Amino acid sequence: MADFMQLQQELGYQFQDVSLLKLALTHPSHHHKHNQRLEFLGDAVLELCVSEKIFEKHPEMQEGAMTQLRQKLVREEKLAKAAESIHLGDAILMDKGCALSGGRKNPSVLCDAFEAVLAAVYLDGGLEAARAVVTRLIGDCSEKGENDGKSALQEYLQAKGKIAPVYQTIAEEGPPHDRRFTVAVVIDGKEISQGTGTSKKRAEQAAATAALELIQRSGV
Repeated sequence: MADFMQLQQELGYQFQDVSLLKLALTHPSHHHKHNQRLEFLGDAVLELCVSEKIFEKHPEMQEGAMTQLRQKLVREEKLAKAAESIHLGDAILMDKGCALSGGRKNPSVLCDAFEAVLAAVYLDGGLEAARAVVTRLIGDCSEKGENDGKSALQEYLQAKGKIAPVYQTIAEEGPPHDRRFTVAVVIDGKEISQGTGTSKKRAEQAAATAALELIQRSGV
C-alpha cells in the first residue's frame, strides 16, 4: 500500500484504516474500484459540517443568505484550493495518461478527491473528525461574500414567483475621496428598503440585506 503519511499529517488526521484513504484517492482511471461512491458521501458530509458552522457563526443570518454562503464555501474552486493546500493532487492514484494531461491539477479531479477523502475521514473517525478537517481546510465559515445579500434576495423572490428587484441610486454625497451612496430597493414598484455605502455596490448590498430581512419577517 502506498505511503500516505505526509498527506495524513497535512490533513491533521491519522487513519485507523488506511485502505479507506487509498480508496478515496483512487481516480476512476486507475482502477475499477474507485472513489466516486465516497465522493457522493463526502459531498453530504461537507454540506452538513459547513451548514452547522454557518448556523453557529451567524445567528443573525436568514435562510437565503445562509444558503448563499454555503454555496460559496463548497464551490469547486474553493475545494480545489483546499486540496492544493495539502498537496492532495500528488497523492491521487491515476493512470499515466490522466496524469500527463494535467489530472493532478484539474480542479474537478481535486474537488472530487477532496470530498472522497472527507468521506473516508467520516467513516474512519466519525463526524467530529470530519468537522475538524473541514474547519482546518475550509475555515470557520465566518466569510461573507460582498454579493450575498443581493443574491439571496434574488433567490428568495424567484422562489416566490416575483419579479427581480430594481436598485435605484437616490443620493450621492461627500467629496470625491469620501463619497457616500444611498440606494433603494424597489420591488413591484414599491420601495422596500434603503442602504448606504462607500460605493454603489456596497450600498446595494446593504439595501438588499435589509430588504430580505424585512420581507422574511413580514412573511411575504
